[in-house]
Formats: sequence, structure tokens, C-alpha cells
Amino acid sequence: MVATPSTMLPLGTPAPDFELPDTFGATHTLDEIAGTAPAMVVMFLSNHCPYVKHIGRELGLVTQRFLRRGVAVVGIMSNDVDAYPDDAPPLMAVTARSYGWDFPYLYDESQDVARDYHAACTPDLFVFDAERRLAYRGQFDGARPSNDVPVTGADLRAAVDALLAGGSPTDDQIPSLGCNIKWRVGS
Repeated sequence: MVATPSTMLPLGTPAPDFELPDTFGATHTLDEIAGTAPAMVVMFLSNHCPYVKHIGRELGLVTQRFLRRGVAVVGIMSNDVDAYPDDAPPLMAVTARSYGWDFPYLYDESQDVARDYHAACTPDLFVFDAERRLAYRGQFDGARPSNDVPVTGADLRAAVDALLAGGSPTDDQIPSLGCNIKWRVGS
């Protein structure tokens, strides 16, 4: 398994807009999801990626706590489902249910949103402040399928907690690591 690091989009970058369907066909926009939330977490995820599977359940628990605290949370799946049918929208719903993902899990069929966010891997995590400026991009925590580090979500939790406390996440941010986005051939 070859790991791809996130690109580390520059801090302060405005959240790119999107309008994408969820696993049931309902369309969601950045404005609708972000609303007036004090922070927003945007995550590029995949059903079949071992890195996402490794953190899946804890990601569900951590994001449930965020949602209760008024944080906006969204997952986006941008892989080529023709080449990777395990990532198809009907299976996205199954994956979300199995991990307790209570956030909208959206399908980026065109892969334009992944390009706009400079997403490189799954999971690729972005946290925006209340003004929708990038405040954190990096790992969920230090856990990987190949190590014995406990899955806690410590890095993502610390970033969101800092924003909710009126501060800023640390500038010392470690790139996420995971499966590369499965780009369509010729795109």
C-alpha cells in the first residue's frame, strides 16, 4: 500500500464552493452546510481506502461531538467509481451507516471539488474558521494501518477545539496520509 500525503493547501485559503448530491440524491451546497457555524470540517473520504477504514469509527464519534457543538461537517467522495465500484454512492450510504457518520457524505462525480480543494488523498481533512478561511489541513491523528498508534482524532480535535475557544490551531500541522484520490483517466 503506497501512501500519498495531502498537499497542504495554504492556510487562510477561502473554502471553495460546491454543490453536490448526497448518497440519497439530495443536493447540498457549501452555504447550506456551513451556515453560521463557528467552524467547518471538510473531509475527502473513500469507502475502500484502508486509511479511512482504519479511522472510520473514531471519525464517526469525533464528528458526532463536533456536530453537537455546532460545527459544520461534510464528507466528500471524489474517486472514479467506474474504476473503483466499491466507492459508488449506494455503498457510500452503507459505509456512512456502518461508521456512524452523521454528516452529509457527498459524491463529487466530476472530481472538480477535489481539484478545487487540492485534495490528494483519503482521508484529506480541512478545517475552516467562521469566515470560511482555512485554519487547519492535516492528519486526523498519528494512527495508520501499519502502526500501533491509537486512533483518537487528536490532531483534528485540537484544531477544532482551538477555533471554538476563539484561538487558532497550531501552525505545526502534519500532512494527512492515505490512498491517493482515484482520478479518472484523462482528467
